[in-house]
Amino acid sequence: MGARRVLIAEDEPHIVESLRFLLRREGYAVDEAVDGETAVARLFETPADLMILDVMLPRLNGFDVLRRLRADPTLAATPVLMLTAKGQAQDRRTAEDLGVDAFITKPFSNRDVVEHVLRLAPL
Repeated sequence: MGARRVLIAEDEPHIVESLRFLLRREGYAVDEAVDGETAVARLFETPADLMILDVMLPRLNGFDVLRRLRADPTLAATPVLMLTAKGQAQDRRTAEDLGVDAFITKPFSNRDVVEHVLRLAPL
């Protein structure tokens, strides 16, 4: 079995670059999607061991991506770590209602993200 795969669905290039560096350094294989439609398509092509999902994505927002993921029997168990610049309680409640595994508000600490990833998709 190869490295654990993480799909990062995020449209801000500097965040993707930072997360890619951190996760590869830990030993994860990293795939990326800059919009929600691409993220869903990538998951169906090659399921990931964990998805890091931004709420505010073009073409399909993070909540809709999570809905599609949880509705599909083959992908429903995929752990999801949701990132958002919006820290409103309503976003957190919506994510929890949809079955998110963890929720981090931007700006986030690198250590916090790595700890969540290691917990949700141990190497």
